[in-house]
Amino acid sequence: MDMFREANALADIGHDVVHMSAGQPAGGPPQKVLEAAREALTGAYMGYTNSLGLPALRERIAQHYHDTYGVQVDPGRVVVTTGSSGAFVLSFLACFDQGDKVGLTVPGYPAYSNILTALDIAVADIEVDARHRWAPTSEQISSACENGLSGLLLASPANPTGTMVTPDNLAAISRTCADRDIWFISDEIYHGLNYEMPQATALTSNSDAVIINSFSKYYCMTGWRIGWMIVPESLVRPVECLAQSLFISPPTISQYAAIAAFDATEELEQRKSEYRANRDFLLRELPGLGLGNLSPADGAFYLYADVANLTNDSFAFAQAMLKEAHVAVSPGADFDAGRGNRFLRLSFAGSMEHMEKAVERLSRWLPKSG
Repeated sequence: MDMFREANALADIGHDVVHMSAGQPAGGPPQKVLEAAREALTGAYMGYTNSLGLPALRERIAQHYHDTYGVQVDPGRVVVTTGSSGAFVLSFLACFDQGDKVGLTVPGYPAYSNILTALDIAVADIEVDARHRWAPTSEQISSACENGLSGLLLASPANPTGTMVTPDNLAAISRTCADRDIWFISDEIYHGLNYEMPQATALTSNSDAVIINSFSKYYCMTGWRIGWMIVPESLVRPVECLAQSLFISPPTISQYAAIAAFDATEELEQRKSEYRANRDFLLRELPGLGLGNLSPADGAFYLYADVANLTNDSFAFAQAMLKEAHVAVSPGADFDAGRGNRFLRLSFAGSMEHMEKAVERLSRWLPKSG
């Protein structure tokens, strides 16, 4: 977010910046979402809703699991949240006590560990790397679970690598947690954005898994701050009490708009095809610029690039790239404190025009830096 702020500051004074740092779609929400919001503004109730969310939205989310994954979900287990960020806070507080230990794969989304640390919950790093396609092995998970874990959080597709865990591996990991009575939190916020590998929800193999998802990524609704959780029956009331105290309720207009997001598949799939084209373009062009050691990018809209041939300080390198080439990327140190100094994350959620402009600028800038 610091790089995002610096990029915006340059843009504000007239520089043409290619934004490849923020993890958000460049386009706005689908037309059906905008139409639903306009309609809601003219006549819908706009006060607080139930802390668990509008019944109509909870029912539509439950229907989504039946339609997409073939899983039956009771709408009563659906919790609408203030983005996935609200879901992380609620799930961590509901599942863990002070001093508990939660396993996280590294590199990973930095807010996981930041929120857990703020709640005085310990973090156990599970390092993944290119040898195993940036995904955890079953042996790593079993070993971590035997090391006093109270929970495990896993994202597939993952941020920053875009790597996906295969459905079979996800099921094995989920069952391992269930067998050891460890909470399994499955971050599925990039679901829908898979390119070759099939996606699966952890609910298929573990009905007590806590599922976190969001309308921000596939549904292109980042600023609407609306997400959801699927929780086991035993957590519904604790989560509701926490939500009442911490958030009162999710944004009302965003909830009405989100119901329509499930009917915008045609527009959203078109955007996904544009991400795929961007990904394929970068995978083809970046190796010729000296950025050839890239993550597989099975899903989401990120490439994780090993730039050890160019720098040992990814933060300084990203700052120089922004100031001199006007291309904004995220330093890997944000995602991996131990090894991220030699990695960058590049988001390809923008337009093809922006991808082409970034490659052209980097082709002129990178040799000077190398």
